Amino acid sequence: MFCVLRFFTGFCITGIIIVSTVLKEKKCFLVFSQNFDPCKVMRCLFSAGVEWVDIDVSSPLTLAIITWRWMPESARWLIANGKLEQAQKYLKICAKINRTEEFIHTLKTEVNRPYSYLDLIRTAKMRKLALCTGIVWFCVATAFYGISFNITGFGLNIYLTQFTYAFIELPAKVSVYYLLDKIGRRGTEVGALLMVAISQSLILFSDMSVVRTVVAVIGKGFSSASFATLVLYSSELYPTVVRQNGMGYNSFMARTGVAVAPLILLLDEVWKDLPQVVLCSVAVLGGVVARTLSETRNRCLPETIEDIEQQNKASTNLYDSAIPLRKVNHI
Repeated sequence: MFCVLRFFTGFCITGIIIVSTVLKEKKCFLVFSQNFDPCKVMRCLFSAGVEWVDIDVSSPLTLAIITWRWMPESARWLIANGKLEQAQKYLKICAKINRTEEFIHTLKTEVNRPYSYLDLIRTAKMRKLALCTGIVWFCVATAFYGISFNITGFGLNIYLTQFTYAFIELPAKVSVYYLLDKIGRRGTEVGALLMVAISQSLILFSDMSVVRTVVAVIGKGFSSASFATLVLYSSELYPTVVRQNGMGYNSFMARTGVAVAPLILLLDEVWKDLPQVVLCSVAVLGGVVARTLSETRNRCLPETIEDIEQQNKASTNLYDSAIPLRKVNHI
């Protein structure tokens, strides 16, 4: 029964994460995303058994069940599907909060058709975008969970190590909130991944357990920052009509990385430091691929696949083809 319930937990939580990620991209970016759970810190110190851990991590969903009905629908999705009255209602509320009522114009119905995962690979630039974001998600998830699972590889108390791993996420996420507007999404993502690679490489040059653990904790912080950045960044790269599909695909690639991460740690039987070498290489690969993506800071987000394909077709770098900001109202 436990395995059955865990299956349905994994099945449902993936949908919750994908939908909430897309919705919060419309409203605002919450730096304390699903990757950071404040209960992790207390759990590492006070949880006495599996039963209490399950109660600990599932109890916050009670509040979510109560409050979900007040979560507004995506205005862009409503417009794309011809539900103009509902969209205008939400837009007026947002405009009133942002004090930009003068920018509310009459909405026009768009010609729409059903979209599927196949639309991610139908056109050239969408294929490139899907390939690049998929690789980055795989690399970020592999590095993040590879570091997180390696709590016994440094010879220190596993509970203290896990507590430190959880606590380091707090300053990491706060720094992301600041850096996203200062150096942009792409710069933050690439920088965080390269710092993960550097931290993993530094572990190779020390045999002291304390030093290795400190460096690993720093790497965990940067990997957490890269994960938080990627959730927002990738949702801004995909056009509205396939954003949900794109995030679902990215989530699949991330789960593949999660499944691979424990296998990487088993490579220590071949060579003690081989897991760190692999995690370092994965982080470098993710940073290199992330460098080819476009910057979305102060840019108009694409609404349709045509927006992606028609962005400066002569450009070969996705960064050069980003749509410049003319006037953006935060929704």
